Amino acid sequence: MKLPKSLDNSISLIGAIIAVVSLVIMAFLVIVSLFLEEGGAYTGLFTYIIMPALLVLGLILIPVGMWLKIRRVKKSGQPMSTSWRVIDFNQRSHRNAVLIFGFGTLLFVMLSSIGSYEAYHYTESNEFCGETCHKVMSPEYTTYQESPHARVGCVECHVGAGATWYVKSKLSGLYQVYSVLTNKYPHPIETPVHSLRPARETCQQCHWPEQFYPNQLVNERHFLADSANSEWNIHLRMRIGSDHRSGGLAEGIHWHINPNIQVDYIPATDKREDIPWVRYINLATGDTTIYMDSENPLDEETLSSAVPRTMDCIDCHNRPSHRYKTPQDFTDRQIAAGNIPKSLPYFKQAAMQVMFSESFTNLDTAKMTINDRIKEYYETEYPDILATQKDSVEKAIVGLLDGFERNIFPYMQASWDAYPDHIGHIEFNGCFRCHNNQHVSESGKVISQDCNLCHTILQQGPPDNPQVAQFNQSLEFEHPVKLKKGWKEGLCTDCHRYLYE
Repeated sequence: MKLPKSLDNSISLIGAIIAVVSLVIMAFLVIVSLFLEEGGAYTGLFTYIIMPALLVLGLILIPVGMWLKIRRVKKSGQPMSTSWRVIDFNQRSHRNAVLIFGFGTLLFVMLSSIGSYEAYHYTESNEFCGETCHKVMSPEYTTYQESPHARVGCVECHVGAGATWYVKSKLSGLYQVYSVLTNKYPHPIETPVHSLRPARETCQQCHWPEQFYPNQLVNERHFLADSANSEWNIHLRMRIGSDHRSGGLAEGIHWHINPNIQVDYIPATDKREDIPWVRYINLATGDTTIYMDSENPLDEETLSSAVPRTMDCIDCHNRPSHRYKTPQDFTDRQIAAGNIPKSLPYFKQAAMQVMFSESFTNLDTAKMTINDRIKEYYETEYPDILATQKDSVEKAIVGLLDGFERNIFPYMQASWDAYPDHIGHIEFNGCFRCHNNQHVSESGKVISQDCNLCHTILQQGPPDNPQVAQFNQSLEFEHPVKLKKGWKEGLCTDCHRYLYE
């Protein structure tokens, strides 16, 4: 088989080898993934991104090598024809070259089309988002898998439909890849994401504001840090919307996204944890009310240059798929699930002391430290318990470590403490960023801190002797631990945010 003499050069030969080897490896990986159902994030990365890139590189090197050789021949002074090259099908070498080039191009176009399609879907997959950059995205991917959105694709929220945001996400992804390769990414990943697509274009494609349920019953189980790990339950009726569905979003928590009103705010910092300025607009009448934090108002210079943000779902539900539970929370859940024996005396107390007195730099060190400190606690304080309930102590440690691994990630410094959760008001002010009785309008209107605006307490206390509210009534909140007078005047975060520090 005769081919053009210009092909006889090292660069074209290397290009051909790279292209052929890449094609063979890519075909092998496709067969493995399709027929043997093997592979994962890195297999897909090689199959649909790295190998096709090497294939294209090899194919480019072939004509580059031919061009360089022809250029060298011309510079050598050898006679070269100045006329256009003629493809003569009477010559076997020309026929072979055209056939090879034609079929090769057709095959390349077909493979490129398939590869591009697969690469598109692969880069949109959850495994690509969560597993390819494993160390960086492990915290987000782990918490995502335990979230209510675990069966919703990452791109459904982070990108959404349409080509515009797809292109934006890929351009942003290029910088993210650069940051990972050069180890320039922050620990932890910074939030909030200011370039996030508006919730009405993502969240509200599934969650229709007009179809929110009016109320929701929530049962919370807590365990105290005492000798018996005493259980304390609280049953809440969350006032999601109006008391009756016919009222729609006229009242209740989701009143904030009522289509007939608009709520804007100016945060004190980019973190959006402090909100000193709020504006309410009635879109039907145009009535506008501005509320200022009477204790921490914005100065005139900041106010004049600030751009208000219109409130949407993410301003409260800021951790919809990546919620990092506090040590108190995941320990309570492990006890409730039976993974930590409730009958093991003082375990909640021991666990909290370890969690809030140690700082961890990597997971292996954290696991060893927690294991050692829990055992030291019992050896020092309650040796009889360790001697008689050693199996329970071991089981409890395993349960605690299981909760730790799914919520605290030392390498990325990712935990509940790094990512404020604006739903609620215990560890972070959340609702109380605005509802704190400090935001006052010029006419004297106040954004109320009345707890019953959002929920009513139906039952609270130990399971064997709870307080129960009468029908259609609400209980006044009773703190599980007796506190000094005056605690009701402050915010929950005044104690809970720094409880064990």
